[in-house]
Amino acid sequence: MDSIDKKSLSERDICTQFITPSITAAGWDLHAQVREEVTFTDGRVIVKGRSTARGPKKRADYVLYYKPGIPLAIVEAKDNKHTVGAGMQQALSYSHEDCLDVPFAISSNGDGFLIHDRTGTYPETEFQIPLDQFPTPDDLWQRYLRWRGISDQAEQIVDQDFHDDGSGKSPRYYQAKAINRSVEAIASGKDRVLLVMATGTGKTYTAFQIIWRLWKSGAKKRILFLADRNILVDQTKTNDFKPFGGAMTKIRNRKADKSFEIFLSLYQAITGPEESDKVYKEFSPDFFDLIVVDECHRGSAKDDSAWREVLDYFSSATHLGMTATPKETQYISNIHYFGDPIYTYSLRQGIDDGFLAPYKVIRVDIDKDLQGWRPTKGQLDKHGNLIEDRIYNQKDFDKSLVLEPRTQLVAQRITEFLQATNPYDKTIVFCDDIDHAERMRQALVNCNPELVGEDDRYVVRITGDNKEGKEQLDFFIDPESRYPVIATTSKLMTTGVDAKTCKLVVLDQRIQSMTEFKQIIGRGTRIDEDYDKLFFTIMDFKKATELFADPDFDGDPIPDEDYDPLSGGKGTDGDPGEGDTNGDDPPPPQPGVKKYYVLDTEVSVVAERIQYYGPDGKLITESLRDYTKKKVMSRFASMDEFLQTWNAADKKAAIMSEFEEQGVLFEALADDIGKDLDPFDLLCHVVYGQPPLTRRERAENVKKRDYFTKYGTQARAVLEALLEKYANQGILAIESMDVLKVDPLDDMGTPVEIIKLFGGKDAYLAALKDLETQLYASAS
Repeated sequence: MDSIDKKSLSERDICTQFITPSITAAGWDLHAQVREEVTFTDGRVIVKGRSTARGPKKRADYVLYYKPGIPLAIVEAKDNKHTVGAGMQQALSYSHEDCLDVPFAISSNGDGFLIHDRTGTYPETEFQIPLDQFPTPDDLWQRYLRWRGISDQAEQIVDQDFHDDGSGKSPRYYQAKAINRSVEAIASGKDRVLLVMATGTGKTYTAFQIIWRLWKSGAKKRILFLADRNILVDQTKTNDFKPFGGAMTKIRNRKADKSFEIFLSLYQAITGPEESDKVYKEFSPDFFDLIVVDECHRGSAKDDSAWREVLDYFSSATHLGMTATPKETQYISNIHYFGDPIYTYSLRQGIDDGFLAPYKVIRVDIDKDLQGWRPTKGQLDKHGNLIEDRIYNQKDFDKSLVLEPRTQLVAQRITEFLQATNPYDKTIVFCDDIDHAERMRQALVNCNPELVGEDDRYVVRITGDNKEGKEQLDFFIDPESRYPVIATTSKLMTTGVDAKTCKLVVLDQRIQSMTEFKQIIGRGTRIDEDYDKLFFTIMDFKKATELFADPDFDGDPIPDEDYDPLSGGKGTDGDPGEGDTNGDDPPPPQPGVKKYYVLDTEVSVVAERIQYYGPDGKLITESLRDYTKKKVMSRFASMDEFLQTWNAADKKAAIMSEFEEQGVLFEALADDIGKDLDPFDLLCHVVYGQPPLTRRERAENVKKRDYFTKYGTQARAVLEALLEKYANQGILAIESMDVLKVDPLDDMGTPVEIIKLFGGKDAYLAALKDLETQLYASAS
């Protein structure tokens, strides 16, 4: 190989001829331990307005594993025109704790390797070695074990394989981190472990792999998985936990069959207020080696919870808590019980990686919510009850006092939104209680008579007291089932509902609990590309989304009040008259009156604003125009700077993509301005105050210059067609080579034949650049 001119080789050639042979020569199994060109994120979904795009994915040139799922090193390659260490910065960013979290970052250009050691087991943190001295798998593994403080005894557990079903499915990078950290902690003797993972990131699959490795290694022989929703237990048993097969059972009918090894149970199935309900006592206190507590932020974290007694009874077992929303309050602390989380994967991280859907918020302010409402002297409600004379406000509405025209207004606004987007988009409407959910169902039915006429399941109420509604839950969460489309609820659907295709979450519920808010937002965060679900909309009528501004929204732990819907706390579906109160709700109506119902009052929307998810993980609360101006001015202080960069760019799409990643929303901005403007004109107008031209006006200006005459007849026809495409669809449409495959250009020949009309691809691209120059000439 010494005769090869390395400088002439591509990066891929360097990998194939130098880096990969050096790695395999050191004993790394090319099939089991070496993965090349590993893409480990999906790329953040960028909501442009009505459409979406994906941001760049993170991709490592090599990831080296001791075993599948246990990464030890990142190797970044460069061609030989670069130095050995030119890829180190990228390798370090991928090896960092908040990314793949591997101990060794390595860079190479084919001459040797530069190694960065995070373990402290080498004499130097960063050092260079020749190609033929790449470390062996066992060498890096032993250094990894010392770095993690894993003993020889614990190594036998940590070394256990992940479950492989042969389908090619493997844990995402953050799942593998959660699994590995949990197994290592438990193998090292930690008896309380907490994992925090955002809703929709695969907590149950993560739990399965943890249990599998501990069970297969023999470290934990009998395991109990506890959940608080029957649907969660059933889904777990039939889906993620299916490989346990005959070793697994679900505790039901308050009977304990001790012949199994993996037990799944509802809390309610093994305990209760009466001694006869306490089925868990049929097991000896040392029966279970491991208890996994799903959604441990709720009742199980409370010192005086009836459910906590289960954990206390099996105190000798290892307890693993999993939650999306850890609690830390004066009254509740699962941090105190489980300890600080050993790993947290937040909603923001999930959105940034492209595994979770971003959102936009439509904030709707209603006049009576802002101004309050007071009855006239002696006013009666629709049932003839004398309404107490005081000022009622948003805290009262739908709890102690119902303004029925307000309910109609909310239903009408939901209907208008769906009609403008897609009337069959799955929608959950969160109401204050069951009565409110029923009234909202009726209002939505009356707003959509034709759609309800097609199928009366277009709108359903799914609450804890309604058997018929609950029977529709499986159909609602099934992507292949069109109906139900709209579900009204209060508390039942806040958790345990894997509605991947839900595109609209409506908040007509006063939410003061950060825990409840995060759970509700989690109903929309799942992505389903097969059904075009890449983002979702939150329509907020009761200022609930102000909680997004709380620093603790995506933080850990969460200061929160005592919200506990499933252990008899406030706001349960079983108590339709109460909501989450935070102790500051107004007094109830006069004795004997549950609520006042008011028909004769006018209600109107006084303000409506759209807020988008920004690149920093926060809502863009300023106007789109102000936000755009700030972002563009930070990059181009003057219009001359902007024009120079725009005109010099080979593809305008690159500049647009750069701004979109920073949160500049061209489609939404065009809608706000109300004109059919090119992104160029949008920026010139909004940022630099220039009078804008529409795309059609720019196209007509080019035609007037008659610059096409220098091209042959057929080439001229192509350029004229491209100009018309620009006028109708914009600059991105003509910059793509795919434009040559669609009407009307496809009638002019194949892409190859069209390009030949210009004398080749370079000449065609030069002509396209010339066309773009003409389009923007008037601004120069």
